[in-house]
Amino acid sequence: MLTVRTLRKLILTFTLFLNASLLFSQDYPKVVAEDGDGIYLLLRRHGLNPAEHLQPFVELNQDQLGQGNSLFAGKTYLLPTASAGTAAVAEKTLAVVPVPSSPTIFTEPLFGKGYERVEVIDRQLQGTVYYLVAGHSGPDPGAIGKYGPYQLSEDEYAYDVTVRLARRLMEHGAIVYMIIKDEDDGIRDENILKMDTDEVSYFGKPIPYDHKQRLRNRVADINRLYLKHKGAHQRMLSIHIDSRSKGKNIDVFFYHHENSAPGLALAERIHEVFTNKYNRYQPNREYFGTVTPRSSLYVVKYSHPPTVFVELGNIKNDKDQRRFVIPNNRQALANWICDGIMADYKASK
Repeated sequence: MLTVRTLRKLILTFTLFLNASLLFSQDYPKVVAEDGDGIYLLLRRHGLNPAEHLQPFVELNQDQLGQGNSLFAGKTYLLPTASAGTAAVAEKTLAVVPVPSSPTIFTEPLFGKGYERVEVIDRQLQGTVYYLVAGHSGPDPGAIGKYGPYQLSEDEYAYDVTVRLARRLMEHGAIVYMIIKDEDDGIRDENILKMDTDEVSYFGKPIPYDHKQRLRNRVADINRLYLKHKGAHQRMLSIHIDSRSKGKNIDVFFYHHENSAPGLALAERIHEVFTNKYNRYQPNREYFGTVTPRSSLYVVKYSHPPTVFVELGNIKNDKDQRRFVIPNNRQALANWICDGIMADYKASK
């Protein structure tokens, strides 16, 4: 006579056998790995989202993978189907927390005393999720510029624009994650922003000294949160300030992954807003900002949500410095990026 425990084992064994049979009974596309390929790059090149298809790919090709699930150039691998990815992450899927439909006023201490009271003015971005990353931070100030007797650090100004953008998105009902946080700073209205190193990750961990580890950590945080909101409209923006020769005046420009149509669309929508704003407020000056693929950037390459990498200007150029040293200009940058994000979401529906 079978015990309940034995019966459960038999059912589990049969289920695993059935799933395996279904998995390997299909005809999967075959692709050859190129030199330098990793699983993420290979999947993206063939139009598959790593967040959905990483695990099915590993299961299909487990005998063909090297240490750490690395690929071998010249070897043939099977690609999972779209349905395989959906099934693989089904257990990790959580419903998006809805924004209340009634008028809402809430307090967000991260924005600082003068800005912590946030009113949701409309629901245009309800159901959307945005991951915002201020470049560098912690022990890495990023690029350094000189403004009169003062030093300007990239991370402080990128952070101020990023946190202003977070507030604007929340005003329109979006769910927003500040992947880098500085709970002491908030939104600041000074021209010269004091440099510090006390920024932490979204989950409160210190930001490491090692550059590659910093990037790995923030991408891991983003991808962890991405799975929580599976099925929602999700996007990521990484905001930086470039460093070039002092005489080089540049406009705000954007990078995206070459195989990410949603990333390209978001970059183009924000770029369009900047072009229109320049035509309106500086009619005698052409806007030269660009939208360019740059898949080699770590956060662009490995983040699951479609990603746009934003460069706000040259921190060493006098004209570019005015773009972010003046607080109202930092707010305008945040507002214009927000307008592009809203246009992108409207167009995607």
